[in-house]
Amino acid sequence: MSEKRDYYEVLGVSKQADSGELKKSFRSLARKYHPDKNDAPDADEKFKEIQEAYAVLSDSEKRRNYDRFGHNSPGGSPFGPGGFQGFNINLDDILGGDFFSNIFGGGRRRSAQRQGHDILIRHEINLKSVLEGGSDEAEVELPTPCSDCEGTGAKDGVTKQCGECDGAGQVRVRQQIGPFVQDSVQPCQHCAGAGRTAASRCKGCAGDGLQSVSQVLRFTLPPGAQDGTRLRMRGKGQPAPNGNGIPGDLFIELVVKEHAWFERNGMDLIMSLPLGYSDLALGTTVTIPHVDDKDLVVKVPSGTNSGDTITIAGRGLPSSRGVGRGDVVVLCKLHMPKKFDKGTKKALDELRSKLGGSEDIIDKITDDADDRRR
Repeated sequence: MSEKRDYYEVLGVSKQADSGELKKSFRSLARKYHPDKNDAPDADEKFKEIQEAYAVLSDSEKRRNYDRFGHNSPGGSPFGPGGFQGFNINLDDILGGDFFSNIFGGGRRRSAQRQGHDILIRHEINLKSVLEGGSDEAEVELPTPCSDCEGTGAKDGVTKQCGECDGAGQVRVRQQIGPFVQDSVQPCQHCAGAGRTAASRCKGCAGDGLQSVSQVLRFTLPPGAQDGTRLRMRGKGQPAPNGNGIPGDLFIELVVKEHAWFERNGMDLIMSLPLGYSDLALGTTVTIPHVDDKDLVVKVPSGTNSGDTITIAGRGLPSSRGVGRGDVVVLCKLHMPKKFDKGTKKALDELRSKLGGSEDIIDKITDDADDRRR
């Protein structure tokens, strides 16, 4: 900043403010402008400005000098020749212990209750399952606590006190966060927060405390499920480290298989129906199997062009909200054989002479254009 603002103005307090008012104002502004909480381009500069103001006004001697001389103190910067470089303070006392817990994903409350990792598996379903929903099952290999050591990772389940944290399961870590020094309590990495380690590793699981076991999972498919829908099974994920804590969750991601002739568009089913020229010209009725086990009857009216669509209402997929069904949209396409025998070619040539070919159509378009220009 080109010109420093008054420190009292920065903190939004009067010159008579006591230490309690200063601390309250600093806490509020620091929470608002901390760069890890605020994405504004000037958040970092404002945060530094707030720190500097509080560093001066919270120190009785620096505050006396500032009240007398302002920013033009005869002794130079109140922080010495190096200027303001931050100040050593425990932010837990000012901002509250949950502030940095929310930023860095730690926190004393979470460290007390350890949780295993979540697991994601993919499960294929067909359009019939999307239409009807209902129960389904899948056989998968999932980690479970080792039966030999009961998930502790220790031979015969014998453990000893962790030497890193002296059995507390937590260690105090000092971090430099900008100009602040933050003391925080974190789970001990050596014992994964358990406070105890294996006296000797379990041979059955090599000290991991886990083993893979084949399990049959039974779950409910919601009607109208989209490709990529994830179902959560709480507590079915990886067990907590050392068998002490809450298991993670298991997520089942649904993968909808491609259908032989239907393509999905939300609740609607779209299909391409190849038809011969006579079917398009004279009309026809086509019956095909449908995913709801009831035949789909497509009535093609006479004079249908290739590219026209026919909508059959209410025969699509259900809404994921459980209200109504979409439509089946049939795209009519002219089916052109690759080869014709001599008899068919002669018949088509005679038909062309009666119905007119492309030259007749172009002449008609030209005549219509000339009429519009006149």
